[in-house]
Amino acid sequence: MTATDTQDRRVYIYDSTLRDGAQTQGVDFSASDKRFIARELDLLGIDYVEGGWPGANPTDDALFGQRPKFSRAKFTSFGMTRRAGRSADNDPSLAPVVNADVDAVCLFGKTWDFQVDVALGIEKDENVEMVRDSVALAKKKRGEAMFDCEHFFDGYKSDPAFALACAKAAYAAGARWIVLCDTNGGTLPHEVEQIVHEVMEHIPGSHLGIHCHDDTGNAVANSLAAVRAGVRQVQGTLNGLGERCGNANLVSIIPTLMLKMGYETGVSHTDLTRLTHVSRMLDERLNRAPTRGAPYVGESAFAHKGGVHASAVEKDPRLYEHISPDLVGNHRHIVVSDQSGRSNILARFRDIGIDIDADDPNVTRLVETVKAREYDGYAYDGAEASFELLAHRALGEVPEYFHCHSFRVIDERRWNAKGELITLSEATVKLEAEGGQYMAVAEGNGPVNALDAALRKVLTPIYPSLADIHLVDYKVRILTPSEGTRAVTRVMIETANAQGEHWCTVGVSPNIIDASYNALRDSIVYRLYQGDKAAADQDTAPTVVSASGD
Repeated sequence: MTATDTQDRRVYIYDSTLRDGAQTQGVDFSASDKRFIARELDLLGIDYVEGGWPGANPTDDALFGQRPKFSRAKFTSFGMTRRAGRSADNDPSLAPVVNADVDAVCLFGKTWDFQVDVALGIEKDENVEMVRDSVALAKKKRGEAMFDCEHFFDGYKSDPAFALACAKAAYAAGARWIVLCDTNGGTLPHEVEQIVHEVMEHIPGSHLGIHCHDDTGNAVANSLAAVRAGVRQVQGTLNGLGERCGNANLVSIIPTLMLKMGYETGVSHTDLTRLTHVSRMLDERLNRAPTRGAPYVGESAFAHKGGVHASAVEKDPRLYEHISPDLVGNHRHIVVSDQSGRSNILARFRDIGIDIDADDPNVTRLVETVKAREYDGYAYDGAEASFELLAHRALGEVPEYFHCHSFRVIDERRWNAKGELITLSEATVKLEAEGGQYMAVAEGNGPVNALDAALRKVLTPIYPSLADIHLVDYKVRILTPSEGTRAVTRVMIETANAQGEHWCTVGVSPNIIDASYNALRDSIVYRLYQGDKAAADQDTAPTVVSASGD
């Protein structure tokens, strides 16, 4: 392969999460959030990390006032071309964008005649000059300039000569990248490919980029179609964040370019193994639940629930996995459910470190137990910790850490002395642990929190490892809605510790507090059992002795 061929396979990735992503409903980045995410993007190998719009808001000003330290990415500012009737040197909105401490500047401007006529109310020639002047100033000030052609595909369909005139003006003024934007997300892949081919008759693909929104669900497909047609920069966001339906999802685009289409990016194959981490890091930072079905990085992306599928995957993963999950830092997950067969159970045994013969009667019993319990409402495909305890209990390996003789939870709703309406929860537990009898009372923010507090009051002095665990998520599902308030409920609890480990447990009962206790008990027992296993592994580890015998 020649150097020219290699260069032609290089696609540059431009991330706009910190600006486009901030336009997502419910997303509000702080300056520290932006710095943290920006550093993760740099470590991943993203070529351009856009920080936002200097001068637009205090958060972006704080970020650009103390720019993140990068080792690989180019820190980029974003802004608009100069206003009509002003020179580029004398525009107060443009000045902070081009004067920021950045490696590159990305400016956007109108390329749709409808916008120029209606929104700006100026002559088309004036708009072209605004583009030319602004890009030239950005190039002069920062060395590298880009031009985002706003609504380019709509503009090209309406008046191709004008849309091209704007793009060519930016290119002539020194823009490194001319980025064709599907701003309202209404263009389809075949249109993108055709229009890119036509634009390349005027501007080389090595200087063209693509920026797509996902309003028809085609942002990833449109971006890939543009690359096939010849563009060599792709703009998008982590997890497809963005206003309305979001932006092109770089978490899907990057591995597709690299693993499916044979392109090179700034992300190496070693970097790519961090992709799942980076995707989930963003959700964790935003306090959002990761999308389980997300391509490549979702928890369900390589999950196999049907017994036949699981058996086949064990023989040859290529049958139901389009790539090896470790390439993107994910892992195969054999789900245990009422559809499970022996293959699922055996695979899960291996995952949790149980080495058992396929003909062991415990396997058959556990398959039947899982199916019976899921018929009653349990769901182990979302509560792996409860399944692991179920499996180890079937083998007689889980100690009786504590026994709850009884518990009582009281809720009180009343007006206090200040005339404020308050609700109080109080729980009383009677436990046996380590040969002792205990009773504890605790208040909490709701009955489950009070019950958890009462249990911890007894158990934490006995088992100090419980001090660092906390509830992350609590979900209730009504299993028999026809029963109304007497319905059977399923409670799923997600717990985490100080080391960042997460585990999920499940409880089922016609009484929501009882279901919560069942899930809560599993959560506590799982932590204790994992601690015991880790200690046992450490005790049995071979002692390393130096050659000198010291």
